[in-house]
Amino acid sequence: MKPLFSTFFIVFSIWVFGQEVSPVDYVNPLMGTQSKPSLSNGNTYPAIGLPWGMNIWTPQTGKMGDGWSYTYDADKIRGFKQTHQPSPWMNDYGAFAMMPGVGKLKFKEEDRASWFSHKAEVATPYFYSVYLADINVTTEFTPTERAAYFKFDFPKTDSAYVVIDALNKGSYIKILPKERKIIGYTTKYSRGKYENFKNYFVVQFDKDFDVTRGWKDDKFINDQLEITSDHAGAVVGFKLKTKDVVYAKAASSFISFEQAELNLNREIGKRNFEQVKADAKNIWNKTLGRIEVKGGTDQQMRTFYSSLYRTLFFPQKLYEIDAQNKIKHWSPYNSKIVDGRMFAGTGFWDTFRALYPFLNLVYPSINVEMQEGLANAYKEGGFLPEWSSPGYSDIMIGNNSASVVADAYIKGLSGYDIETLWQAVKHGANNEGPISAVGRKGVEYYNSLGYVPYDVKINENAARTLEYAYDDFSIYQLGKALGKPESQIEIYKKRAYNYKNVFDTESGLMRGKNKDGKFQSPFNPFKWGDAFTEGNSWHYTWSVFQDIDGLSKLMGGKKKFEAKLDEVFSLPPIFDDSYYGSVIHEIREMQIMNMGQYAHGNQPIQHMIYLYNYAGAPYKTQYWVRQVMDKLYYATPDGYCGDEDNGQTSAWYVFSALGFYPVTPATDQYVLGAPLFRQATIHLENGKKIEIKAPENSAKNFYVKSLNLNLQPYSKNWLSHKELMQGAVLEFQMNNQPNKERGSQEKDFPYSMSKEK
Repeated sequence: MKPLFSTFFIVFSIWVFGQEVSPVDYVNPLMGTQSKPSLSNGNTYPAIGLPWGMNIWTPQTGKMGDGWSYTYDADKIRGFKQTHQPSPWMNDYGAFAMMPGVGKLKFKEEDRASWFSHKAEVATPYFYSVYLADINVTTEFTPTERAAYFKFDFPKTDSAYVVIDALNKGSYIKILPKERKIIGYTTKYSRGKYENFKNYFVVQFDKDFDVTRGWKDDKFINDQLEITSDHAGAVVGFKLKTKDVVYAKAASSFISFEQAELNLNREIGKRNFEQVKADAKNIWNKTLGRIEVKGGTDQQMRTFYSSLYRTLFFPQKLYEIDAQNKIKHWSPYNSKIVDGRMFAGTGFWDTFRALYPFLNLVYPSINVEMQEGLANAYKEGGFLPEWSSPGYSDIMIGNNSASVVADAYIKGLSGYDIETLWQAVKHGANNEGPISAVGRKGVEYYNSLGYVPYDVKINENAARTLEYAYDDFSIYQLGKALGKPESQIEIYKKRAYNYKNVFDTESGLMRGKNKDGKFQSPFNPFKWGDAFTEGNSWHYTWSVFQDIDGLSKLMGGKKKFEAKLDEVFSLPPIFDDSYYGSVIHEIREMQIMNMGQYAHGNQPIQHMIYLYNYAGAPYKTQYWVRQVMDKLYYATPDGYCGDEDNGQTSAWYVFSALGFYPVTPATDQYVLGAPLFRQATIHLENGKKIEIKAPENSAKNFYVKSLNLNLQPYSKNWLSHKELMQGAVLEFQMNNQPNKERGSQEKDFPYSMSKEK
């Protein structure tokens, strides 16, 4: 082991069969790429970029504008795209592409596409290479936060060229032959409405242009080097007397051409390709090296670091640093250039659950920046976003920005405008937004009745009620932490119990309720959608993060609660898809995983396995966590069991592999599972470390026999964030038989608000 120390980071490497292996070497960016709209194995693309960088680059196999930008089963590559796409369902914004060619000039994407093979493809987080067979050209690129360095390895030819495609929906291109440069912008985006959205780009080549052709739509434009059109692009050509390499540096800006040029010079400057590549690799190793795991199989190592890699992209930086070293951003909320930080590209419905708590534990400094960005979003737009891509996007439900804000502050983050965020979460909780996915749709019903009714034409109403109740809990927790008077925050505590209003004692499940107080009928707990969001009652019933003990009492006590949890796995994977009119991919993914009604491929039920800890049966959590990690995650193209979703599904795996999970964000606690590796170390930003030791861990020994915390016996089913941040040593004794006594006493159960003194 060869440690390299910096202020906060420890990078490690090990020797395997005479070769040095570092954390980034375990990452497979193709994990989850074997996907399609009808069945998601991740719905990912190979993201070549830096952690939280403004731009990502990816090979494009799908049609330009198709959300499925890269699919593993594809045969051809159409271009290499700068992307900001958080999900295929959200699609992209601010994208443009480059593609080499040889021979006759071809700029249309179907014509310029080339066959490729994964056998001649190298994908890492910091470097991508592929052989394009139809033109006998190897293309490579390596990223910075706002730029990328391209290397086109051409054969000897007098007709080598590169296509720049600014995409449709409004674009501009200008060829500057004397400067060996192309500038342009794209105005294409997929969601929201913006007055002056532009992604300005600059591409700087290292060789003189022998050919310069502009094109728009589907034809070349003679003798015109500057084009504004629905779909503009350029082709620049080179005469190569020998087999030769053409280099191109590309950068962009949401602010101006001048800022794009500044980003290029600042981030690449005079460094060569190999230097940029080495620096990018080093950044990845430092970032991934914050968590060091040992004592697993090679495949477990690959799955762990591939999942960790996916947690480190979204939301992306939307801010830039100007010539005076001031932080600026183009605002997707008021379309102005504004001081301060901004981030974009995440859905809180997914990521409040584990991704943001993970950042608060391992990478808190980046979330300090993100919290500043949220405060700016509120000041510029009047509401906090719930799905930003890049601004307000009208998709999904809930008001879960409250959880993201509260968890950060409660976990000790500071150095940003928390008072503005306090005003923001209160405003969002008590108002409908400009679109249904911002603020709270149905807020008047919710605040007056204590639930969103089923029969008032507000879709997914029971799910909204449950999420609003948890969000109210988050606001109450934040208010307490800020020392706000009880008169201001008592209402949020009261509303946090609204989950009880949609609990049906007859079925023991959550159920839609009409405005008159009667439950909707007929009721099918296997019906997806309708009163729930991308799930059914069996999935959403457990969404009482703040008061699992209260939910247990509604079900008749601990034993009945435990039996209800068991039933999720023992039921057949039957479903009613009538609300959607067809089998949506989330339904299909549940059906084929052979875990009954447990639908890990989507977010609402992902925490449910950990709830056995509240029933005195933590050994069942230990069993099912290992089952899910072993069966549903793999560092392969089909390696996820549903949408990866901006790091959330990966964060579940990373937390679970470490042995604990944040069931209730906006509290101090993590709920215990069982570690996957024999040894893990989390190197905290404050210089402390959390050591997790489980020397007997194996494929059979996945049950926790006993646990020592800092050399003292520890019987509780939860860990304190505050205590972990002071440095901790967790020593698990593992066994192949469950210890049914450990953690079975009420005094050892995790937090529930109704038990709060």
